[in-house]
Amino acid sequence: HDMGGSAGVLGGFMAAVKLRTPRKIRLLLCLAENAIGPGAVRNDDIITQYSGKTVEINNSDAEGRIVLSDAVAHATKHYDDCDLVVDMATLTGAQLISTGKMHAGILANTEELERIAVKAGLASGDLTYPLLYAPELLKKEFNSKVADMKNSVKDRSNAQCSCAGHF
Repeated sequence: HDMGGSAGVLGGFMAAVKLRTPRKIRLLLCLAENAIGPGAVRNDDIITQYSGKTVEINNSDAEGRIVLSDAVAHATKHYDDCDLVVDMATLTGAQLISTGKMHAGILANTEELERIAVKAGLASGDLTYPLLYAPELLKKEFNSKVADMKNSVKDRSNAQCSCAGHF
């Protein structure tokens, strides 16, 4: 289950290629292995992301969002013709608590994108439901005294899945 986002994006990309979509599309797969060893990231480590922001690791099991945010930074920096970034992530337990087992969560910065995703899900059977989009309210959950941000929320009872998506 913990690679569902990458699997979904790959499947969608393959379908778009087979359908010969007239739009230019790119695929960046964000893959991470959560492994134990001397080179593993540990809680309290501070890493510098592709964007230049520093991140205090307070949850070494939230590794996927680190590589996802690097890919989003890469795409928005290097592809001038990019007018839409789709970031699919598993968000594991937090997503299941928010939308259950039958609906994916959609976190979009416009209501139009949200409606399109919900409508497409109803048509395809891959149901989705909107998550709270409120970065101005949730950003403080990532506050860190030693880095630009933490990689996981302080308060798990404050829209945890939306927070993870905002990372």
